[in-house]
Amino acid sequence: MKHKLVITFVIVILAFLPFINVKEEQSVAADVDYAQLGHEINKILQDERVKGATVGVSVRHATTGELIYNHSGDTRLHPASNMKLLTGAAALETLGEDYRFSTEVLADGKVAAGVLQGNIYLKGKGDPTLLEKDFDLLAKNLITQGIKTVKGNLIGDDTWYDNDRLSPDITLSDESYYYAAQVSALTASPNDDYDAGTVIVEAHPNKKVGEPATFKVTPEIGVVKVINRSITGKAGAEKDLLIERQHGTNTILITGTVPKGGPVTREWIAVWEPSNYALHLFKKSLDENGIKFTGQSKVVLGKTPSNAVILTSKESMPLRDLFIPFMKLSNNAHAEILTKEMGKVVYGEGSWENGIRVIEETAVKLGMNKETIMIRDGSGLSQISLIPANELTELLYAVQAKPWYNAFLNSLPIAGIKDRFVGGSLRNRMKTEPTVGNVRAKTGSLTSVSSLSGYATTKDGELLVFSILINNDLETVTPIEDQIATVIASYTKTK
Repeated sequence: MKHKLVITFVIVILAFLPFINVKEEQSVAADVDYAQLGHEINKILQDERVKGATVGVSVRHATTGELIYNHSGDTRLHPASNMKLLTGAAALETLGEDYRFSTEVLADGKVAAGVLQGNIYLKGKGDPTLLEKDFDLLAKNLITQGIKTVKGNLIGDDTWYDNDRLSPDITLSDESYYYAAQVSALTASPNDDYDAGTVIVEAHPNKKVGEPATFKVTPEIGVVKVINRSITGKAGAEKDLLIERQHGTNTILITGTVPKGGPVTREWIAVWEPSNYALHLFKKSLDENGIKFTGQSKVVLGKTPSNAVILTSKESMPLRDLFIPFMKLSNNAHAEILTKEMGKVVYGEGSWENGIRVIEETAVKLGMNKETIMIRDGSGLSQISLIPANELTELLYAVQAKPWYNAFLNSLPIAGIKDRFVGGSLRNRMKTEPTVGNVRAKTGSLTSVSSLSGYATTKDGELLVFSILINNDLETVTPIEDQIATVIASYTKTK
């Protein structure tokens, strides 16, 4: 439900006149109590760093939803990772905070005298948190059931979602890196940041100048091949090391120079076809736990037959816990997996089309105007998605009434708190009073796009909702966002 603005007092308009650009939508306040707040935000928006950029700022009462400050708040802008606010709200509303992903191991044959006469199927259902140790546990569970030998194939089943691995607006230059990892129902992560569909490649300087850097891949897996063309340079030399994956392959190239005695270079690389990645991790666990495959067995992708029986399974953490790495660390893969999962659960197909449909429908239920937003993915990596700042504050106001709001709020980064899983992407920003520990907000960043939307409590103890979207910037503009959040947190009503 939209909220009508109270008639603005003449004194408020007069206070704003020196700061209004007549070519843009005028900044307005809802009542005289916030005239000075509007005045201070307007001064910040005169900063040279946003000259030529498009800025949308919206501030609301958290208790009433009343709009108290609006600078181009109805202008559609790229949200970057502020898109995750919509995806996260839709996931909690649709799936529930107790929702868990599952992974199943099935067989289509009988076990006799330690031999399985048939195939083993590893069926993924979207879990982005599977680690190497989880595949070890699944293998050990098969041993407890007396399986020592398999006379059949190992088959990975990723048919829970469709075959589209990348959302439509991913560029070729992004495909190699973790933030644009391929999405599959069967996937794996290298560590407990849970960057699904990636491996970690570390390059260390060699002890000898002129020799290639040494490297390590985590987890160690045969589907990834590394070509190392790097050189260790003299101590103090400039580092220009590059680690990237060749398009359409799992060949990773390490090129450039790393200085002797210099720091480790670490890159999260997105694998090509994460289903094979997860399947081969499981095969490695089976091998290491002594389960042997006989004859001409194959490791391939396929579909689990309807007569297959579940031998063991693994459930993920509940969604409320997954939201911590998802939102705090702004995990794009989690956003896209949640999008497809919503499509699967609600419409029977795990696709971007159906998942985005669920996000849009939930957004409308939460008071957003579907006619003024454009959603192309779940993560905000798309440069085509568009959302006005006023719609984001409408969403942030509405979710407070939901039973899952605490899980949503707890997942937002908290300004100035060093712990990565508390401060998240705001841990190195706004580290002093009155913002530290106070501002809870989702960050967003793309080329020429920056955003910050969330909650801040004023010095009067009043909770306000805000959204700041900056597009077409040519300089670092996060200090502008921090200044606006700071004046909100510092604000005291005029007595």
